[in-house]
Amino acid sequence: MATDSSIDHAIMQMVMDRWQKTAMVIAKTDEALRKEGEQVSWDKIAEQIEALDARGDIESQGDLSQWRHSEVR
Repeated sequence: MATDSSIDHAIMQMVMDRWQKTAMVIAKTDEALRKEGEQVSWDKIAEQIEALDARGDIESQGDLSQWRHSEVR
């Protein structure tokens, strides 16, 4: 099972300097984790994105619970 740390690492590899839809980052993170043999729910990935945002590791705009209507970088 993927740890929070491994999920965070995968998310950080997907986040870029430009704004991207949260849904896109979740989907890309899921794909990367599956390639590593890890299965993580999209809700768990979204939870970790919110945690990274709260810590200031990434920036967000919009309501992160609305994946298609928020963005991260």
